Amino acid sequence: MVTVGPELLGRFPRFSLYNSPYAAHERGCAIDLYPHEGDWRETRGDRLSTAPSPVSGEVIATRTVAAPAKPYAVEHDHLIVIDTGTHLARILHVEPSVEPGDEVALGDSLGEMVRSGFFAPWVDNHVHLGFREADANPFRASGSLPIEIDSTVEVAGVPWDGRGTVVATGDTYAVLDAPDHPAPGEQIAGILADGGGVLDGGLPHYDGGGVFGDGETDSVSLAGQQVGTADGRTIAWNDLTVRANGTPITGVSLFFAREALGAKLVCPDAAFEVGEEVEVAVERE
Repeated sequence: MVTVGPELLGRFPRFSLYNSPYAAHERGCAIDLYPHEGDWRETRGDRLSTAPSPVSGEVIATRTVAAPAKPYAVEHDHLIVIDTGTHLARILHVEPSVEPGDEVALGDSLGEMVRSGFFAPWVDNHVHLGFREADANPFRASGSLPIEIDSTVEVAGVPWDGRGTVVATGDTYAVLDAPDHPAPGEQIAGILADGGGVLDGGLPHYDGGGVFGDGETDSVSLAGQQVGTADGRTIAWNDLTVRANGTPITGVSLFFAREALGAKLVCPDAAFEVGEEVEVAVERE
């Protein structure tokens, strides 16, 4: 287990441990860090920007890898490996401006973020971070250690009844103004499960999700509907259909946010307009 605290998380407006379909994120063994709040408020999520290093240490390797072919993405992704002194940090989705032997400090530029074919079209640009033991193979896709949020990081769970007004749209998503962040810039917040705990992950379009904090039961519910079962902090989603104003959509993106919250609806096959009032319902199949 590797613990990440306020010094790291305070530099990123959003983050998620479970909002990914890839094995590297299973049981919260990696964290996606979103450096720029503006990405998800714009009509497009593909603008590039500098990637700040989430760790300090010595760069020991970089590698370029082929990525799945997608019309909206570049052909290659990149891996940067940094020896932090206690672990090896694996960083993805950044075209490196650093090379082996370079020393980097927390917040230093590692290069420019890339939008690769590993991204779904609704996913914003981000930095992927995982940790390995110092003597582990850093190049294998699996094998990273579970990541824990330090207990000193204040996380607020915000109830949501499934309603909201659209404040931003993209080709594949819509963002609602609810639930509202209780203290923008002052603490981290996420959508609260009915029985307690903050939810994380793609509901239900990825295999599972996570719940952080004190929950009252292994059965996890949202907006009055049981959505899954928790094994520790990892949730296996039920067979669910998510509807927005009665129309089936892909799902809801759940994450931690420092500046702005709001539910992000993943809806590549449905269009919503800014200012439209939306009611989301989750149904068991």
